[in-house]
Amino acid sequence: MKIGILAVQGAFSEQELILEKLHVPFQEIRCEKDLQEDFDGLILPGGESTVQGKLLKELNLFHPLLNMIQNDVPVLATCAGMILLSEKIDGQESPYFKTIPMNVKRNAYGRQLGSFHITSEYKNLGRVPMTFIRAPYVINTGHGVSILSQTGQQITAVQYRRQTALAFHPELDKYLHIHRNFLEMCSRA
Repeated sequence: MKIGILAVQGAFSEQELILEKLHVPFQEIRCEKDLQEDFDGLILPGGESTVQGKLLKELNLFHPLLNMIQNDVPVLATCAGMILLSEKIDGQESPYFKTIPMNVKRNAYGRQLGSFHITSEYKNLGRVPMTFIRAPYVINTGHGVSILSQTGQQITAVQYRRQTALAFHPELDKYLHIHRNFLEMCSRA
Protein backbone atom coordinates (compact mmCIF):
# COMPACT_ATOMS: atom_id res chain seq x y z
CA MET A 1 0.00 0.00 0.00
CA LYS A 2 1.19 3.52 -0.80
CA ILE A 3 -0.56 6.80 0.01
CA GLY A 4 -0.09 10.03 -1.92
CA ILE A 5 -0.07 13.20 0.21
CA LEU A 6 -0.61 16.57 -1.44
CA ALA A 7 2.47 18.51 -0.25
CA VAL A 8 2.29 21.88 -1.97
CA GLN A 9 1.18 23.80 1.14
CA GLY A 10 -0.32 23.17 4.55
CA ALA A 11 -0.14 20.49 7.23
CA PHE A 12 1.18 17.63 5.13
CA SER A 13 4.13 16.81 7.43
CA GLU A 14 1.74 16.06 10.31
CA GLN A 15 -0.11 13.61 8.05
CA GLU A 16 3.23 11.98 7.20
CA LEU A 17 4.01 11.49 10.90
CA ILE A 18 0.72 9.62 11.38
CA LEU A 19 1.43 7.35 8.40
CA GLU A 20 4.94 6.69 9.74
CA LYS A 21 3.41 5.65 13.10
CA LEU A 22 1.13 3.28 11.21
CA HIS A 23 4.06 1.97 9.12
CA VAL A 24 2.41 2.96 5.84
CA PRO A 25 4.57 4.10 2.90
CA PHE A 26 3.69 7.46 1.37
CA GLN A 27 4.80 9.77 -1.41
CA GLU A 28 4.66 13.55 -1.29
CA ILE A 29 2.86 15.00 -4.30
CA ARG A 30 4.58 18.26 -5.18
CA CYS A 31 4.77 18.18 -8.96
CA GLU A 32 3.38 16.32 -11.95
CA LYS A 33 6.12 13.66 -12.02
CA ASP A 34 5.15 12.60 -8.47
CA LEU A 35 1.90 11.29 -9.96
CA GLN A 36 3.72 8.59 -11.95
CA GLU A 37 3.41 6.40 -8.86
CA ASP A 38 0.32 4.28 -8.26
CA PHE A 39 -1.45 5.30 -5.08
CA ASP A 40 -3.91 3.30 -3.02
CA GLY A 41 -5.19 6.48 -1.38
CA LEU A 42 -4.82 10.25 -1.35
CA ILE A 43 -4.58 12.71 1.55
CA LEU A 44 -5.55 16.35 1.02
CA PRO A 45 -4.21 18.16 4.12
CA GLY A 46 -5.30 21.27 5.94
CA GLY A 47 -3.83 24.63 5.02
CA GLU A 48 -5.02 27.51 2.86
CA SER A 49 -7.55 26.22 0.33
CA THR A 50 -7.16 29.28 -1.91
CA VAL A 51 -3.38 28.85 -2.07
CA GLN A 52 -3.68 25.08 -2.57
CA GLY A 53 -6.23 25.54 -5.36
CA LYS A 54 -3.97 28.03 -7.13
CA LEU A 55 -0.90 25.81 -6.80
CA LEU A 56 -2.79 22.74 -7.99
CA LYS A 57 -3.44 24.51 -11.28
CA GLU A 58 -0.02 26.16 -11.61
CA LEU A 59 1.77 22.85 -11.00
CA ASN A 60 -0.52 20.90 -13.39
CA LEU A 61 -1.77 18.70 -10.54
CA PHE A 62 -5.43 19.68 -10.63
CA HIS A 63 -6.72 17.48 -13.47
CA PRO A 64 -4.64 14.37 -12.64
CA LEU A 65 -5.79 14.51 -9.01
CA LEU A 66 -9.39 15.15 -10.08
CA ASN A 67 -9.19 12.06 -12.31
CA MET A 68 -7.89 10.00 -9.38
CA ILE A 69 -10.75 11.16 -7.17
CA GLN A 70 -13.36 10.60 -9.87
CA ASN A 71 -11.94 7.08 -10.38
CA ASP A 72 -12.71 6.33 -6.71
CA VAL A 73 -9.21 6.40 -5.24
CA PRO A 74 -9.96 6.74 -1.50
CA VAL A 75 -9.43 10.27 -0.17
CA LEU A 76 -8.96 11.64 3.34
CA ALA A 77 -9.39 15.42 3.28
CA THR A 78 -8.92 17.63 6.33
CA CYS A 79 -9.98 21.27 6.70
CA ALA A 80 -8.74 22.91 3.46
CA GLY A 81 -9.01 19.48 1.82
CA MET A 82 -12.73 19.46 2.68
CA ILE A 83 -13.10 22.80 0.90
CA LEU A 84 -11.23 21.49 -2.16
CA LEU A 85 -13.69 18.58 -2.50
CA SER A 86 -16.88 20.59 -1.96
CA GLU A 87 -19.29 21.15 -4.84
CA LYS A 88 -20.12 24.63 -3.47
CA ILE A 89 -18.26 27.10 -1.27
CA ASP A 90 -20.38 29.72 0.45
CA GLY A 91 -19.50 33.17 -0.89
CA GLN A 92 -17.08 31.87 -3.51
CA GLU A 93 -17.96 31.56 -7.18
CA SER A 94 -15.37 28.99 -8.25
CA PRO A 95 -15.15 25.75 -6.27
CA TYR A 96 -12.28 23.35 -6.91
CA PHE A 97 -12.71 19.58 -7.44
CA LYS A 98 -16.51 19.60 -6.82
CA THR A 99 -16.56 15.86 -6.06
CA ILE A 100 -18.74 15.89 -2.92
CA PRO A 101 -22.29 17.25 -3.21
CA MET A 102 -22.12 19.65 -0.29
CA ASN A 103 -21.88 23.35 0.44
CA VAL A 104 -19.17 24.48 2.89
CA LYS A 105 -18.53 27.71 4.73
CA ARG A 106 -14.84 28.69 4.91
CA ASN A 107 -13.40 30.02 8.20
CA ALA A 108 -16.81 29.29 9.67
CA TYR A 109 -15.70 29.65 13.28
CA GLY A 110 -13.70 32.84 12.69
CA ARG A 111 -10.02 33.56 12.28
CA GLN A 112 -7.10 31.91 14.08
CA LEU A 113 -8.42 33.04 17.48
CA GLY A 114 -11.59 31.09 16.75
CA SER A 115 -9.66 27.80 16.82
CA PHE A 116 -10.75 25.26 19.43
CA HIS A 117 -10.48 21.66 20.63
CA ILE A 118 -13.37 19.40 21.65
CA THR A 119 -14.28 15.74 21.95
CA SER A 120 -17.37 14.82 19.97
CA GLU A 121 -19.24 11.82 18.57
CA TYR A 122 -18.03 10.32 15.30
CA LYS A 123 -20.05 7.65 13.51
CA ASN A 124 -18.89 4.13 14.44
CA LEU A 125 -15.93 5.44 16.46
CA GLY A 126 -17.58 6.96 19.53
CA ARG A 127 -16.10 10.09 21.09
CA VAL A 128 -13.18 11.48 19.10
CA PRO A 129 -10.80 14.38 19.89
CA MET A 130 -11.17 17.18 17.31
CA THR A 131 -8.99 20.23 16.75
CA PHE A 132 -10.50 22.98 14.62
CA ILE A 133 -8.18 25.67 13.18
CA ARG A 134 -9.84 28.37 11.05
CA ALA A 135 -12.15 25.51 10.20
CA PRO A 136 -14.97 25.20 7.70
CA TYR A 137 -18.23 23.43 8.33
CA VAL A 138 -20.78 21.89 5.99
CA ILE A 139 -23.89 24.02 5.47
CA ASN A 140 -25.80 21.25 3.71
CA THR A 141 -25.27 18.00 1.86
CA GLY A 142 -26.69 16.42 -1.25
CA HIS A 143 -27.82 12.92 -2.14
CA GLY A 144 -25.56 10.09 -1.03
CA VAL A 145 -23.52 12.05 1.53
CA SER A 146 -23.31 10.39 4.94
CA ILE A 147 -22.82 12.62 7.98
CA LEU A 148 -20.09 11.24 10.24
CA SER A 149 -19.93 13.98 12.85
CA GLN A 150 -21.61 17.18 13.97
CA THR A 151 -20.35 19.85 16.34
CA GLY A 152 -23.44 21.42 17.81
CA GLN A 153 -25.70 21.89 14.79
CA GLN A 154 -22.82 22.10 12.28
CA ILE A 155 -21.78 19.15 10.12
CA THR A 156 -18.04 18.65 10.57
CA ALA A 157 -17.31 15.28 8.92
CA VAL A 158 -18.84 13.52 5.91
CA GLN A 159 -18.38 10.47 3.75
CA TYR A 160 -19.26 10.34 0.06
CA ARG A 161 -18.35 7.25 -1.90
CA ARG A 162 -14.66 6.79 -1.01
CA GLN A 163 -14.09 10.41 0.06
CA THR A 164 -13.90 11.28 3.75
CA ALA A 165 -13.88 15.02 4.44
CA LEU A 166 -13.26 16.47 7.90
CA ALA A 167 -13.42 20.07 9.11
CA PHE A 168 -10.96 19.20 11.89
CA HIS A 169 -7.38 17.91 12.07
CA PRO A 170 -7.13 14.34 13.44
CA GLU A 171 -3.39 14.35 12.67
CA LEU A 172 -2.86 17.03 15.35
CA ASP A 173 -4.48 14.94 18.08
CA LYS A 174 -2.48 11.81 17.29
CA TYR A 175 -5.76 9.90 17.30
CA LEU A 176 -5.16 7.04 14.87
CA HIS A 177 -8.63 5.53 14.35
CA ILE A 178 -9.74 7.93 11.61
CA HIS A 179 -6.55 7.25 9.65
CA ARG A 180 -6.93 3.51 10.28
CA ASN A 181 -10.47 3.65 8.85
CA PHE A 182 -9.11 5.48 5.80
CA LEU A 183 -6.35 2.87 5.33
CA GLU A 184 -8.89 0.04 5.62
CA MET A 185 -10.88 1.72 2.84
CA CYS A 186 -7.66 1.92 0.78
CA SER A 187 -6.91 -1.78 1.28
CA ARG A 188 -10.47 -2.73 0.26
CA ALA A 189 -10.28 -0.57 -2.88
